Amino acid sequence: MKARLPQGFGGGPANMNSMIKQAQKMQELVEAKQAELEAREFRVTSGGGMVEVAVNGKKELLELHIKPEIVDPEDVEVLEDTIRAAVNEAIRQVEETANAEISKITGNLNVPGFF
Repeated sequence: MKARLPQGFGGGPANMNSMIKQAQKMQELVEAKQAELEAREFRVTSGGGMVEVAVNGKKELLELHIKPEIVDPEDVEVLEDTIRAAVNEAIRQVEETANAEISKITGNLNVPGFF
């Protein structure tokens, strides 16, 4: 006994080729967007503007600026916390932006290996 698929399902090799072409096109778009995001720069300040960091889309720290007023040799922990907060916020922005941009292409399809 042969099972019959509803109209529009299956479709044989022609449908499979179409799906493969669509997947390849999606992959090309995602790769282009990833390259664009990796080249992008994200700037964040913390501590009321006392610390500024710049991170690229690869999550690499590009710049770190510290205003002298925040440097207190008696309380290095405040400076450390402020730097940590700025870097973490910049990385969070990279991830949020990447996820939003890639999901526009993939239609929220969870594709392993993409950001």
